[in-house]
Amino acid sequence: MKEDDDALQASIKMLERASKGVECSELEAITFQGIQAVELRTGFLRCYFVIPIHAADQDGNWHAGAIATLIDGLGALTVNSFTGKSKASVDVTISLYSSAKIQEEVEIEAKVVGSRGKLTSVLVEVKRKGNGELIALGKNWMTSKL
Repeated sequence: MKEDDDALQASIKMLERASKGVECSELEAITFQGIQAVELRTGFLRCYFVIPIHAADQDGNWHAGAIATLIDGLGALTVNSFTGKSKASVDVTISLYSSAKIQEEVEIEAKVVGSRGKLTSVLVEVKRKGNGELIALGKNWMTSKL
């Protein structure tokens, strides 16, 4: 369907621009800097990300706030590929299972898991690349912006 293709292409372009810091907010540029999309299809995203130095906490681990920002942003992008509409988070739950160090590579997978009316649910998993150890899990309900 053309609408699905248009939404998917728009999401691909948004992620490419944000990863390069082009045509996006400063927060998006910092959050998505260097992210590599491996697979993006309607309602699904898989990417690799090397944790940058500016995302470190005082112990050299990936800062929990940076993880949350990435989960929310990639969840919104994945929902956009599914609905073709800009969404706002209305309920976000993020569980942190393990830490990750700066310059470590992670794999992030986001998938739409449900939709009801104007609400869409997305699940985002962040895993250590290589052994697949779960670092964080985000569950997000999003709604069309008013």
